[in-house]
Amino acid sequence: MESISLSTKDSAAAARHARFGSLPERIRFEDMVQEQRAASVTGDEYNPERSFISYSCLALDLGL
Repeated sequence: MESISLSTKDSAAAARHARFGSLPERIRFEDMVQEQRAASVTGDEYNPERSFISYSCLALDLGL
């Protein structure tokens, strides 16, 4: 095995500490939340032509 000099270890440890030695700054909750108004949807009533999308029947799935 190769022996690593003490100065190489110290410089590598210093580089790791510089990069990972402290936690990132806290992010406030207000900065993480974005509020938007809900879009008003018209035509939210029953539509028989689109009702098959949520309809599930085993007999129909099997082609009976």
